[in-house]
Formats: sequence, C-alpha cells, structure tokens
Amino acid sequence: MPDFNDPIASAGMVAREIRTGLRDGAATKVLVARRTYRADRADVWDALTSPERLPRWFQPVSGDLEVGGRYQFEAQAGGTIEHCEAPELLAVTWEFGGGVSWLEVRLSDEGAATVLELVHEAPVDPELWRQYGPGAVGIGWDGLLHSLGYHLATTASLDSEEWERWMTGPEGVAYARLLGDAWGAAAIGDGDDPDEAKAAVDAVVAFYTVPPEEAGQA
Repeated sequence: MPDFNDPIASAGMVAREIRTGLRDGAATKVLVARRTYRADRADVWDALTSPERLPRWFQPVSGDLEVGGRYQFEAQAGGTIEHCEAPELLAVTWEFGGGVSWLEVRLSDEGAATVLELVHEAPVDPELWRQYGPGAVGIGWDGLLHSLGYHLATTASLDSEEWERWMTGPEGVAYARLLGDAWGAAAIGDGDDPDEAKAAVDAVVAFYTVPPEEAGQA
C-alpha cells in the first residue's frame, strides 16, 4: 500500500460522539471528534490556520481571514470566521451546497502533545440522516484528521489520487467500514434505532468506496 502512515491505526486514535442539539429552535445533530497529536499546540494551530500550510493537508483557502471575514476553500465549504483565540479556538460557519452549519475546533495541551476537538453542528435532514447517518460527514472529517496527522508527522502531503484509489481497494473498504461502524455506534449511543443505524453504515461505506465510474453505472 502507499505510505499513508497507516490510516487504519490512526482511525483508532479518534474518539467519536454524536449529540442531539437545538439551535434557534431547530433540531440539530452535533458531531464531535477528538484526536491527540504528537506535536506542540503552536504547530497544530499553524497547520490549521496558515494559508501556506492548509493546502498541504486540506485545500487552498482564500478570503478575508480575520474575525468577521469570509473564507472559501477551493471546491469545498466557505463561510464566516466567527471567533478566533489563537492557539486555542477557531469557530466558523460551514456553508456548502446551499446549507449552513457551524464548526468549532479547540486545541488543548496534553503533556507534550496536543488534543484537537472538532465539533460540527448541522440542522437535521431526517431523510439524509436515515439514509447515511453521521458517517456521511464523519468519515470525511476522519480523513482530514488523518491527513493532518500525516502532515504533522512528515511535513508531506497525502497524494489525493492515490488516496482515492486506495479507498476503493480492500484496505480502503476496511478503513471505511471501521469508520462507519464507529460513527454508527455513536449514533446508537445518542438514541438512533440500531437496525436503521447499521443500514446507514452500509450505505455510507458504499458511498465512500464505490469507484465513481461504477457508481455512475448503478
């Protein structure tokens, strides 16, 4: 397999939680992911916020990168920077495909390591949730947490094309299944029906691992 710094092992480094929330009177789902990195907090903060480093593990970013300003990731989400306390807290709106959700990233020290807590709160789309569950968003965040860890450990970047090919192979499917099961268990812990949650895991694993040309023929 390509040198991706063992994604399956890194999946076990993430603690996952789902909460049911309420924002402005509307029901939300709150996804929480925590991972500890063997890097000091200043380095992790710089990787999260530096326009020069973000493309190495995520995507290029543009905009007015100050509190109150607008940011935009290339071919991804954009939004408003709502709060920033370096090197501890970054809070933004996460706007994609016409929808608005809210993202917070908190950093804290754990000895010489850094704990990253990601909290993503989104309005509930009952049909989408029933079909795919939290893995629809959670597996994507897991991939980025792994990509960040790879960058912090090596200063290099994952090859996105190799990663996409790997995800459709046996090891990638096992990785997606591991993540899907973990997010499914978190949803069940929040009160989701176990059978519905397991069906959603199957659907979201297929979504992430079926090659685009095969998905188009289905």
